[in-house]
Amino acid sequence: MKILILGAGKMGSFFCDVLSTKHEVAIFDTDPRRLLFTFNCRRFSSMQEIEDFAPEMVINAATVKYTIQAFQKIMPYLPDKCILSDIASVKTHLPEFYAESGHPFVSTHPMFGPTFASLSNLSQENAIIIAEGDHLGKIFFKDLYQQLNLHIEEYTFQQHDETIAYSLSIPFASTLVFASCMKHQDAPGTTFKRHKAIADGLMSEDDYLLSEILFNPNTSGQLKKIQQKLSELQQIVESHDSEAMQIYLDRVRGNLR
Repeated sequence: MKILILGAGKMGSFFCDVLSTKHEVAIFDTDPRRLLFTFNCRRFSSMQEIEDFAPEMVINAATVKYTIQAFQKIMPYLPDKCILSDIASVKTHLPEFYAESGHPFVSTHPMFGPTFASLSNLSQENAIIIAEGDHLGKIFFKDLYQQLNLHIEEYTFQQHDETIAYSLSIPFASTLVFASCMKHQDAPGTTFKRHKAIADGLMSEDDYLLSEILFNPNTSGQLKKIQQKLSELQQIVESHDSEAMQIYLDRVRGNLR
């Protein structure tokens, strides 16, 4: 298959490396300097090159802020039957865009990223394939993710957004609160250092990505749960209620099983 990848960042380069052994892959980036670090593929920096290549699938790995904009820029140069695909962690406005595009599409979300995951060993990682996508496109990504030993779930766009509000918004918000209270420690404990490492990784992410994930319509409800549990813990601490604390800790351990 002839595959065009949009964006030569870490995830774009990762997909290029994975796919180039079995497919004819080209990668496009508006910054030609980023193409210097891509291998085993054709490197494009113009629309004419894309049109001449005539890709059968486009994998949009552009920064989430520019996902739809990147699609719109190349659409006039794509064959009518070219499958559009994205790997965005935020699907805002994508269902509407795909519905109006006139192209078959497949949307997926690799639930890992270059900040924390080891891209050379993904056996403990997950991926979501959006149910509304093109059948052949879904088969393509299912095969690819199985080859990477990923656990795969199929969700609708709505189910995806609900899942992200839970699996990303809660840890993001909790980490932001931890970091907001942080002050320099001359002799930090192990737990503090681990939390700080997570916070450092989170804050290295794109600010727009963090904002859009937290702006998920389902995030507010999750934040209320955090506030309720924190308020409950505060009451237990202030009252020095050992019995209530034991119940609280047992409940937390149960959640972790």
